Order: sequence, then C-alpha cells, then structure tokens
Amino acid sequence: MTLKFKQSVRAIFLILTVAGLFAAPVAYGDGLISVVPSASRPAGVNLKHFNYLLSPVVVKNRKMAIVHIYSDYPDYNYVAAAGEGFACVDDAARAIIMLAAVWQGHHDNKILGKIRQLVEFILYMQNNNGYFNNFVWSDMSINTRYRTSVAAMNWWSFRALWSLEVAHKLFRADGGFIKRIDQATDRVVANIKRDMPVTDMKTRVVNGVKVPDWLPNGSAADQAALAIIALLPHYSRRQDAGVLKIITRLAKGIMQMQKGDATHYPYGVFLSWKNSWHAWGNNQAYALLLAGQQLNRPEYIRSALREIDNFYPYLIKDGYGASLSIKREAGHYVPLDKKRFPQIAYGIRPMIYAVSAAYRLTGNKKYAELLVTLKSWFSGNNVAGRVMYNRKNGMTYDGIISATKINMNSGAESTIEGLMAVQR
Repeated sequence: MTLKFKQSVRAIFLILTVAGLFAAPVAYGDGLISVVPSASRPAGVNLKHFNYLLSPVVVKNRKMAIVHIYSDYPDYNYVAAAGEGFACVDDAARAIIMLAAVWQGHHDNKILGKIRQLVEFILYMQNNNGYFNNFVWSDMSINTRYRTSVAAMNWWSFRALWSLEVAHKLFRADGGFIKRIDQATDRVVANIKRDMPVTDMKTRVVNGVKVPDWLPNGSAADQAALAIIALLPHYSRRQDAGVLKIITRLAKGIMQMQKGDATHYPYGVFLSWKNSWHAWGNNQAYALLLAGQQLNRPEYIRSALREIDNFYPYLIKDGYGASLSIKREAGHYVPLDKKRFPQIAYGIRPMIYAVSAAYRLTGNKKYAELLVTLKSWFSGNNVAGRVMYNRKNGMTYDGIISATKINMNSGAESTIEGLMAVQR
C-alpha cells in the first residue's frame, strides 16, 4: 500500500469517525464523561456471535443469562475453561457495559432484557462475604475455590461493581430491581472501604524502580484503575467521603506508577504491576480522565494525556506489544524484557477508551486521528496484516500470536472487548 493511499484511507476514516463515532455521553446529571461508553450505533457493531455465546438460564426460579467463555475454531463450539468453569462474572459484566452502550443508540427492549438477565447472573454470583465469585460450572453451581474464582477484592469484583453501576442508570424505574442492585453495590463497596490498603502509603523499589505499595496486590495499578472506574459512579450517587478518599489515593498510586516523559523512555507509560507493563487491562489513563473531570483534578488529566500523547504513539510505531518490564540504571529507565505477542482485543480496547475520552474531554482533533489508528488494528492495520474483527459475523479473533499467525478462536473476552472497541 503506498503512503499516498494510506493517507487517503486515513482521511476517509477520520471524516467518518468525527461524523459518527462520538455521540454525546450518557446523561448522569453532572455533564461528565460517562463510565458507560457512548456509541452512535456504528454500522460495524454486529451482535451475531455475541448472541451465539449468550445463553439464558433459570436458577432458583430467576431468569438470568451467561456468556460462554470459549468458542473454538473451526466449528466455534463452546469450550469450558479447565479448572474454572463455563461462564464467568468478568464476561457477563463486560457484556452489560457493552450492551448498555448499544442500547443508548436505539432503545431496544430486547437489549434491555438481555442486560437485565446478565445483571441477575451478577447478583447470583455475589458471595455471602459481599465480594463476587467469578466462575460457574455447567450445572450453574458456583466455583468458590479456584484462585480465579474466589470471592475477594479482585478483578471480577471490581468489574461486577462497574457493571451494576451501569445497570443502575438503566433500571431506575424498577424500584424492586434497583433495591437489589443497591444492596449488592453497597455490600461490595463496604468491603472495598474496609480492605483497600490506602492508609499506609508506603513505597518499595523493584529493580531500581520506585512503586507504591498501597494499591491492590501491592502495586497493581491496572486493578486500581478498574476500581476507580467502578467507584466513581457509586460516589456520584452516594457522596461517600470514604469512597472519595479511596479514589484519590488510588489515583495518586497510579500516577506514581507513571515512568518517563515525552523524551525519556518509557515515555509516560503507566506500569501495570511492579516494574512491568502489560497491554491487557491497561485502563489507567481512562480511569484518570474520568476521575479528573468528575473530581475537578486537572493533574489527573495531565497525567493521563502524558501517556496518551507519548507512550501510545511509541507503542503503535513499534508494532504494538504484549508486555515490557524496565529497570533503573544510572538515573535512567532502560528496557529489561519485552514481549510482542500475543496481541489481543483486551489490550487495544483500553487505549481506545482512553483516547475517545481524551477527544470528548479536550475536543483536540489529534485524538480523533489517534482513535482512527487504534481502531484500524481490528481492520488489519497490525503486524500480521490480518482482520481481527469480522464485521459479517461479529467475531473478534482471540489474538495475534506471531507476525504471520492469528488465533482464530473467538471467545467471550475477545468478542465483547472487540465490540466495546468498534462501537466507540
């Protein structure tokens, strides 16, 4: 493809993007960027494969729905996760967030019905301890013991809270249902307030890199970002000073995990944990943009834009990547390890969310252009030169595993994260 042709295609994409992909955010009564991503019903969003993965179930006389975890090439039959189960909170919560954005574009009661059934599944998965178990077996019994399913302050409990806060806005007219959602969110937030280690704000050094020790799992800025995204709408509703304290302490820790700047490696990246960054779940910039606007903290916004303006272009120019780690040597950060693969939708979508939020917040055209570039990863502008989101059937393939090969499976995470990305 010639440079001139690439520039022409990019210009066309930019026109279409500015014209159609940035609808007004959901109204929260405060005029802020919403934790429900905006969508204007772009033609590329196809729910066919998602609907195939979605299955209604009845448990204890309650209608709910699950999303099958894996769907494997070539027949795309359902496959359970060994030791874990066949459906999980993580994917149901993602689906609620994705469907809520779809529902914005055309208030389809069928979409709302699916969201309600998925919320019922989330509520079913809340453990007596207030957190959420993650996985269920095929008989709908809950996996309470496996490490990725234990009811604890972890990814799935934060993601469950995010999805329930999104649902809260959609079902305000249903008093009984809202009461159950309120009870669930209040229980998990009470746990987070009790268990989040934000009072003793100590640091430690890993390979010469100074990191906070008060985030989830010590220095997990990726989990901290998800917690902020989930807690912001809860704070907006409850005005709980304890929740605000947690959000601000988490934001401070995330900013302490930012290393480098416009001219110094690693160019403003938010490390994910300890001295490493990984693409999957890198919501730090997006979380700081949300918090910066809602809480009137411009330093959060500046920090988020530093990563978007510097690390994202570096990553794109380098052909993206899966992970990297750094060390500090002679006063500078230097690479320690780097992996290019696998590249997955869950690694690209968080950057798309951040850049889209940056555009809506600043109105700066450069973020619209950057968004076009990031989204083009799904249409073949990637190191493998392969289309990763199939517009004809709504599949997002599970990842790029080498410079010449992709994983043709299309499970729930990839499918939903892909739809979350292309609907921006």
